[in-house]
Amino acid sequence: MPEFDLVKALILIVVVMGAGLGLVAYLTLGERKVSAWIQDRVGPNRVGPGGLLQPLADGGKFFLKEEVIPAHVDRVFYVLAPAVGVITALLALAVVPVGGATPAPDPQPSVAAFDQAQADYRARLNLVIAPGLDVGVLYVFALGSLAVYGVILAGWSANNKYSLLGALRSSAQIISYEIPLGMAVLGVFLVVGSLNLEKIAAWQEGHVWWVVAFQPLAALLFLVSAYAEGSRLPFDLPEAEQELVGGFHTEYSSMKLGLLLMTEFIHLVTAGFMMSILFLGGWALFGLENLVTDPVGNAAVKAIILVTKMFLYCVFALVVRWTIPRFRFDQLMNLAWKVMIPLALANLVCVVFVLEFRWPLYTLTAASLALFFVAAALSVRAAATITNPKRRVRQLPPGLPAGVTYASR
Repeated sequence: MPEFDLVKALILIVVVMGAGLGLVAYLTLGERKVSAWIQDRVGPNRVGPGGLLQPLADGGKFFLKEEVIPAHVDRVFYVLAPAVGVITALLALAVVPVGGATPAPDPQPSVAAFDQAQADYRARLNLVIAPGLDVGVLYVFALGSLAVYGVILAGWSANNKYSLLGALRSSAQIISYEIPLGMAVLGVFLVVGSLNLEKIAAWQEGHVWWVVAFQPLAALLFLVSAYAEGSRLPFDLPEAEQELVGGFHTEYSSMKLGLLLMTEFIHLVTAGFMMSILFLGGWALFGLENLVTDPVGNAAVKAIILVTKMFLYCVFALVVRWTIPRFRFDQLMNLAWKVMIPLALANLVCVVFVLEFRWPLYTLTAASLALFFVAAALSVRAAATITNPKRRVRQLPPGLPAGVTYASR
């Protein structure tokens, strides 16, 4: 475990917090711009050149709006819920290497060799707040799970049936999609041999191809599960405005509402970093990351590559939001339990077989693609989809108004 440097950690915390929250603010502008582009509208263009200052105006509006706390809410948990959501979301960034980071040295045969390895490690620039955490992925997943408490507290403390239904939906959704999310990355751990994010990224830097080339199905499952964990469309059932007014944040306004909405985008940024590190090579870009040999310049280039991958992930999420309509809740649950969990389990079995019999890793690519096409063939053969099964339409008994039917299995 590397030594803890308080000054460096504080500097990184300030930089990561400032850059992360600034990116979250402009992701809201990006979402409005993307939705306007897809819907053939202009979008926000009044505040600043091209609307670039719109996030500042929105933030100022949240700060200046009147604080309204309804009389029927549980005040303690009502105020605590937004803080729980934001804090757990931000803490997950502590172990994410936002730029180049060298894995902590492994145990050495002698004390002198270990001291030398530690000295070489400390001489490198590692852009991560808490480096060397061997359970880094589990740490991120654990904090992602704790975020649901903010949603549950917000829904329960509001004493509102719409808020409570949104909180219950969110808890069921997050618990369901955590299973395929975790199973999708188990194959990565088995191939790399570590849960340390720095070691996973370094493993991909040392190989020609990224993990996504060997496990495309796992990457797809992780992508979909991460969208569901962050309640992004088409998985935003906890906030379905057609059914639940505003979902779990119906009774919130001003800055507390801003914090709840900001949590969603912080989760999106964290998921983008995790997707980039686990499957898309981290800061590796086919050798281009090592063209600059200066330690500071090399770390800056790696940080730019990793942040660019994360940003492209976020842009893709914004496009998906305005492309695919929202699922029904039964479709949401069917997708998790009847499609994604079986596929994740089958993918994990394939990884175990390949590693046990020491087959080349490219056989994993063939196995992932085979599983995907088999699932698609089964869906087509059923003349429907698992999330939307085909129903028979049967006429009701005589005597009822003409044209009245009911659906039956």
